[in-house]
Amino acid sequence: MWGLVRLLLAWLGGWGCMGRLAAPARAWAGSRGGPRPGLLRTRRSWVWNQFFVIEEYAGPEPVLIGKLHSDVDRGEGRTKYLLTGEGAGTVFVIDEATGNIHVTKSLDREEKAQYVLLAQAVDRASNRPLEPPSEFIIKVQDINDNPPIFPLGPYHATVPEMSNVGTSVIQVTAHDADDPSYGNSAKLVYTVLDGLPFFSVDPQTGVVRTAIPNMDRETQEEFLVVIQAKDMGGHMGGLSGSTTVTVTLSDVNDNPPKFPQSLYQFSVVETAGPGTLVGRLRAQDPDLGDNALMAYTILDGEGSEAFSISTDSQGRDGLLTVRKALDFETRRSYSFRVEATNTLIDPAYLRRGPFKDVASVRVAVEDAPEPPAFTQAAYHLAVPENKAPGTLVGQVSASDLDSPASPIRYSILPHSDLERCFSIEPEDGTIRTAVPLDREARAWHNLTVLATELDSSAQASRVQVAVQTLDENDNAPQLAEPYDTFVCDSAAPGQLIQVIRALDRDEVGNSSRVSLQGPLGPDANFTVRDNQDGSASLLLPSRPAPPRQAPYLVPIELWDWGQPALSSTATVTVSVCRCRPDGSVASCWPEAQLSPTGLSTGALLAIVTCVGTLLALVVLFVALRRQKQEALMVLEEEDVRENIITYDDEGGGEEDTEAFDITALQNPDGAAPPAAGPPVRLDVLPRSRALRQPRPPGPADVAQLLALRLREADEDPSVPPYDSVQVYGYEGRGSSCGSLSSLGSGSEAGGAPGPAEPLDDWGPLFRTLAELYGAKEPPAP
Repeated sequence: MWGLVRLLLAWLGGWGCMGRLAAPARAWAGSRGGPRPGLLRTRRSWVWNQFFVIEEYAGPEPVLIGKLHSDVDRGEGRTKYLLTGEGAGTVFVIDEATGNIHVTKSLDREEKAQYVLLAQAVDRASNRPLEPPSEFIIKVQDINDNPPIFPLGPYHATVPEMSNVGTSVIQVTAHDADDPSYGNSAKLVYTVLDGLPFFSVDPQTGVVRTAIPNMDRETQEEFLVVIQAKDMGGHMGGLSGSTTVTVTLSDVNDNPPKFPQSLYQFSVVETAGPGTLVGRLRAQDPDLGDNALMAYTILDGEGSEAFSISTDSQGRDGLLTVRKALDFETRRSYSFRVEATNTLIDPAYLRRGPFKDVASVRVAVEDAPEPPAFTQAAYHLAVPENKAPGTLVGQVSASDLDSPASPIRYSILPHSDLERCFSIEPEDGTIRTAVPLDREARAWHNLTVLATELDSSAQASRVQVAVQTLDENDNAPQLAEPYDTFVCDSAAPGQLIQVIRALDRDEVGNSSRVSLQGPLGPDANFTVRDNQDGSASLLLPSRPAPPRQAPYLVPIELWDWGQPALSSTATVTVSVCRCRPDGSVASCWPEAQLSPTGLSTGALLAIVTCVGTLLALVVLFVALRRQKQEALMVLEEEDVRENIITYDDEGGGEEDTEAFDITALQNPDGAAPPAAGPPVRLDVLPRSRALRQPRPPGPADVAQLLALRLREADEDPSVPPYDSVQVYGYEGRGSSCGSLSSLGSGSEAGGAPGPAEPLDDWGPLFRTLAELYGAKEPPAP
């Protein structure tokens, strides 16, 4: 090897450099002793272009790759060679004396393909440049040391099932790090290692294609294909790399739906309402996604009337539901056919159809306890108004479908007949009125009738019964509103004063037709003209009504045309007023007749008479009250009547012997010894009361009257005295006047009461009391 390198170097001129290009260099001027005079011819000093070194070479010693030499080097040892640039001193070293360049380690072209260095010859003693620096390149020569790789592998691809041969699946690409410009180190060839005979690959482009037709996803959905890339053009000795391609077959609609069984049987109770799910049907379709969506249809008309079928939210199952009410007693089973069809059909695969299937379905209706069924869904009955209670309205009827002979009980729900206007026979459902009905108050009654099985109260059903109250002519016509109108005193004869409208609350027959008539005769102040439409026109007659203060009351007679005809009389008030030129009212007659300067003579006389009468009555009343006060007056200075209180207090009652015990209030010093015999109760009325003495005739004497009443109270021990035990009590033994109560006072028969000590000694505060007790009774007449 080294001999060959030396021969190549000698053949190139002994410079130790390799290349085709000569790089001219400028001659050193005055390399010895300064510049030379005159023009000098430039001659070639360095001759090279590039060096080459084989990659991955490793030996025991550094490898000589070339030599640098300058023509100024005379072999005297005064020239020193320097090397700078990429890898200088580490990868590449130079002998300063000889200029030999060595590489110190193995190089990898894939890491760095070339190195740019700078060579220079200098004087060894002074380091003065002998030649200008020159740049050269060392290239790393490639060898086949890198296998192909697939940077994007492993691959995943999808191809529709049933694709034709040669359908492109995916393209794989391998990369070789070797130099494509040098030999076949980077020339790749693709082959299939695993995946035959289903797939093939283009050797140059790496495109993977299908190799057989009609690959079925339902048979095998996924394939693993191994692709190899080999350099050196696929020849022996080349390096290779491989990758995997996972190929998935996508689904197409190439399979029709198929029911797994030919007959489906379901059952449903007769009470199931519309929309109740009966069962599910599923036709099998091995396809996926939208290719497996199906629609279901009932083919026979018999089944489509009672049932309906739809597709579930997933689009796979058929949901069979009840369409209308079922009746076990009417029909106990249904048989029909159901068809399943793909909703999306690919025309390319029609040859594999038809894409539908048919199955038979049988639905059995099961019996269930049912509530009574009314003969009608709703009842409409009618009854005339004002009929006596018990009038027949109508009848409702219901029966037990499971047992027609089972008795039914009927009732009216209370909330539907709050006023209790109707009654119903529990046995036969006959509805009658309970009170007389009034159509004008309520025209319709909406009842809810409940029918219940006698042997099963849980089985009940309801029905709506609308009862209409029929009209009768029972309301006399009347005016639509009270009419109070006016007419101008200057109105022309025949002028319309007011349109009068009538109202009849009845509607039957001609009852709502109302006629109106006013006063007749030549003396009528106003004319009423019937308009034949339930209204009349009030007109001013040809002879105007004479003006007067009071308004006119025009009688109006109204009658209807019912059977029997009813009539009534109403009154329209018309005032005669003075009007302005524009027709507005200025004043009416009751106001216009008043004198603007004062009252009339008659009115003044009446007012004066009334005032005089009132004054006379007042004087008479005052005189009578004064005379009465004088007759009752006894003492002009002192009047004690205001100190006398009259009452009748019977105490606690006959059964109360302790609540009103007045013995403690009596004066213990003046108490009389108890009488023989049973004690007398002082807190109750006696059985025979003492007769009150008659009032003496003659002028009223207050002192005599008080003395008389005091004596009566003292002589009657069975009742409390008039001075009231609640007001007066015993003041105690230490009082100078003792007790003021008369409970303990005694009296002699026929004698006047006397105090225990003179009352005059008590002072001026008791003077009046002393005079009352000291007064002498007048002699009896």
